[in-house]
Amino acid sequence: MKSIVAFIYWLNRKALMIAGIFLGAMILLSCGNIFLRIVWMPIKGTYELLGFFSAAVSGLALGYAQLEAAHTSVDILTSRYSAGAKKIMSAISNIVSCIFFAISGWQVCVYANTLRTSGEVTETLRIHYYPFTYIVGIGCMVLALASFAQFLKMYEKIGEGS
Repeated sequence: MKSIVAFIYWLNRKALMIAGIFLGAMILLSCGNIFLRIVWMPIKGTYELLGFFSAAVSGLALGYAQLEAAHTSVDILTSRYSAGAKKIMSAISNIVSCIFFAISGWQVCVYANTLRTSGEVTETLRIHYYPFTYIVGIGCMVLALASFAQFLKMYEKIGEGS
């Protein structure tokens, strides 16, 4: 079980690294566009590229944020629960999240396949939508794996009696 969790962590770190590359490209593109707008003319299709890149960053960074608990959490109701009840609620939450994002990722990839077969492209740069849609779908699936890894880690702790 530990090797499965280690693989999921490794996969999420790789997805985060790819998201970082897209984020760096967004920064360079934005700064380059601003500079070129001042001295000559803006970069054609900046808006389209930034939209695609931001979708990739968001999709690929979700799983790592889940593993590191980098998201906001509101525990108004659960703060009054016992430690055992909190573990049960967390386990249920992780399983529901895993199922939801696995189905979401699958459906986004189905939609990406539809975009691929239809050949839909952007107006300015004529870039196909489907590669970035696949990236978001894969990001959802990696998030589902992250939720599954958290469930497995929790199951291990419960099995140990801690």
